[in-house]
Amino acid sequence: MHTICVAQAPLRANNISNRDGVVDERAPSIHFLPEYKGPVMSTLDSGEKPTILVVDDTPDNLTLVSNLLKKDYRVRVAINGEKALKIAFSETPPDLILLDVMMPVMDGYEVCQQLRNSPLTAHIPIIFLTAKSEVEDERKGLSLGASDYITKPISPPILEARVKTHLTAKAYADFLTDKTAYLESEVARRTREVSAIQDVTIQAMASLAETRDSDTGNHIRRTQFYVKALTSKLKNHPNYSVYLTDSMIEMIFKSAPLHDIGKVGIPDRILLKPGRFEPAEFEIMKTHTTLGRDAIQAAENSLGLQVDFLSIAKEIAYGHQEKWDGSGYPEGLKGESIPISARLMAVADVYDALISRRVYKDSMPHEKAISIIEEGKGSHFDPDMVDAFLSIQDEIKSIAARYADSDADMDVKRKQLELLVPTLH
Repeated sequence: MHTICVAQAPLRANNISNRDGVVDERAPSIHFLPEYKGPVMSTLDSGEKPTILVVDDTPDNLTLVSNLLKKDYRVRVAINGEKALKIAFSETPPDLILLDVMMPVMDGYEVCQQLRNSPLTAHIPIIFLTAKSEVEDERKGLSLGASDYITKPISPPILEARVKTHLTAKAYADFLTDKTAYLESEVARRTREVSAIQDVTIQAMASLAETRDSDTGNHIRRTQFYVKALTSKLKNHPNYSVYLTDSMIEMIFKSAPLHDIGKVGIPDRILLKPGRFEPAEFEIMKTHTTLGRDAIQAAENSLGLQVDFLSIAKEIAYGHQEKWDGSGYPEGLKGESIPISARLMAVADVYDALISRRVYKDSMPHEKAISIIEEGKGSHFDPDMVDAFLSIQDEIKSIAARYADSDADMDVKRKQLELLVPTLH
């Protein structure tokens, strides 16, 4: 390492020609106080030397500081502020910057300010290395975001100690930043996994219910996407904008497949009956709303905590057969006393029941189904929701076509039902 000895008079680095071959006696000189013996070794176990950028418009000052630090660090130099910024904003920025203040065109204060204003360089420690020793100068430099301020004449032990201290602090900060980013990515990954498990579990439960019904599994998907389209249309409506946040729309979408989960508790002789129900049979059929809510509540109780999407699922399962005029079931709720999620599903479920193929019936044309939905405005359905549904009917029709029941789907459903009800042969 370059050892610098000190005479009584300071070492005048400015008595040597600068890069243009002109002696600049006004440039501040770098000179060192009593002789320093032995380097301070870096304590950073990074596997490679940290990079120090030294910025000074006097070449000899660059040489002196570079010689002092080069054993322990990779030293890069810049002879003006513009070159310093170019290096700092490169793909391999420095770990620390030693910055002179008095430089032509762009002084150190301006360089510091630009570095601090950019998120790419805001984290890089900056140490001012300058002859400007007034308190106001120090205050200005530190207020601009410098990590430290060292005045000339420079003491080698102080310079090396400060450099090591700030590099160590940066290494810890970088570690914490990386650790935080890693933990955030892990949380995001686990959240995605939990969400995927929830989705699969919901689909499995809903599909299990559908195997005992005359609906195919496509009913689940169609109604789920009808509801998604309807909520997206209504999210800016003044009556629903507060409730239908993006997160709520996602929860309703996730919960929608469980709307008929209670049908697993309805006897096959009633659930699979192709004709109209007798009054007593209909009373039993109506209990699927309560059975569905209670089944979801039981699952929530077993978890020992309230789960937001399960709360929405309970609303939908229990309330999707309610009607706007109060003539629905199970509680005969009326108007806005019916949960919004249940009102949404009421429209989607009835429309799909009308246009769907069944083992015992053909599908109804879209236009006729839309007409029935429109007729139910203000009696069966929330009027605002009907208006929104009609306004997106082309999208609704597209969803129905995308998840339409094929002949193969109907054959599978017919065989399932034949195992349960032999009379369908």
